[in-house]
Amino acid sequence: MTPQSNLTLMAPIAAGRDTSLRSLLASMNRQPGEVDSLNSLLPFARFEDLHFARLVILDDQTTGDIAVYGQPPPSYPLYLAFLADFDGSYDEFLTQLVEHAGTGLRSIFSHCEGFNETTDIRAWMKDRECPPAAAYVNWIGRTAKQCRQEARLRTALVDYLAKAPDLLDQPAVQLHAQLREYAWKNGLMPEPEPKTPIRWWISNKLHAVLMAPILLLGLLLWTPVLLLVLRSRENSDPVIAPPPNPALAKKLADIEDHGFTNQFSAMGSLKPGVFRRWTTVLLLAAINYSTRHIYNKGALARVHSIHFARWIFIDNKKRMLFASNYDGSLESYMDDFINKVAFGLNVVFSNGIGYPSTRWLVLDGAKDEQKFKHFIRRHEFATEVWYNAHAGLSANDMRRNAAIRRQLEMERLNDGQAREWAALL
Repeated sequence: MTPQSNLTLMAPIAAGRDTSLRSLLASMNRQPGEVDSLNSLLPFARFEDLHFARLVILDDQTTGDIAVYGQPPPSYPLYLAFLADFDGSYDEFLTQLVEHAGTGLRSIFSHCEGFNETTDIRAWMKDRECPPAAAYVNWIGRTAKQCRQEARLRTALVDYLAKAPDLLDQPAVQLHAQLREYAWKNGLMPEPEPKTPIRWWISNKLHAVLMAPILLLGLLLWTPVLLLVLRSRENSDPVIAPPPNPALAKKLADIEDHGFTNQFSAMGSLKPGVFRRWTTVLLLAAINYSTRHIYNKGALARVHSIHFARWIFIDNKKRMLFASNYDGSLESYMDDFINKVAFGLNVVFSNGIGYPSTRWLVLDGAKDEQKFKHFIRRHEFATEVWYNAHAGLSANDMRRNAAIRRQLEMERLNDGQAREWAALL
């Protein structure tokens, strides 16, 4: 199994360079929302292990919300964020980036503070790496190559059946045997999965064993604080959820729904004070543990539509960026969470300024659907460049294709198994 890694680079944009940077990033797209996957600056499609990537200017329009707590709006830098989800090690991917897109990356990063023509680009990128507080991978170990090969396998089998529909009249066990023979003879079977890197396996097991008691102790120690402080804060925290600005709504709509899968980028400020900050830190650590060791085979709780997601602290944990890649429209994405795991939204995002009122951290909040959707849309901003290596493939498609492949590798199926397998086609 090849585990997935991520790159999360944050770099302040040099004063007065944001306009030219926006123009440069726009040149990487065919049109808003549709990247040229082989653009001259960063030809994403040439990186075979890459799943998703984005370049986005973190233009937070909600920093003034802190005024409701009697505090002056802070002055934050405008950041360029470069996010990528890929197979294998971070260092190997960084080396590939520098080797195959170094010139283009120099053009992009030249708009950032601390970068010039003599800068060691690899060291500069590593110095600005901002590891997520929590990250989610739909299926740990499912590689980009595997996704491509399994999709090709299913397409070939469906095409074969379309040319010989009489095969569907035979018993499912025989159909499986015949298609299995066809796939092997024609070199359609995906390559065997590589062995799991031993260093990653040991690290992951140690994390599972050692972090569990630490998290449990942290939650136990923090619970009395929650009980003493939480409800008074929830009763007094202001809600800021007006309808989104029409110009922003149109700008966001222009880059969405160009395919079945979409991107989401949003950020906001945490409610001031140590209580909210460390509540968020602890809860994100618990989320990261669960996504790493529990929700790592096709679903985040009961939500199946997310491919990758991450939560990132910036500015000394005063603000947080959330970025995800998901199937369907934003409306269906939000409805999925509201209806299935609203408590999961509440435990993290209720620590942000303006979130709809919660009770005991998990109740209400996102259940106030209209306010929640206004809050989310208001904190979202347009992603300048977004790449999806799996255009046309949903997370459910990938799970189905993997099941077809796994059972086609089996020499024999019983009648029930064969019927279920045939239905996947």
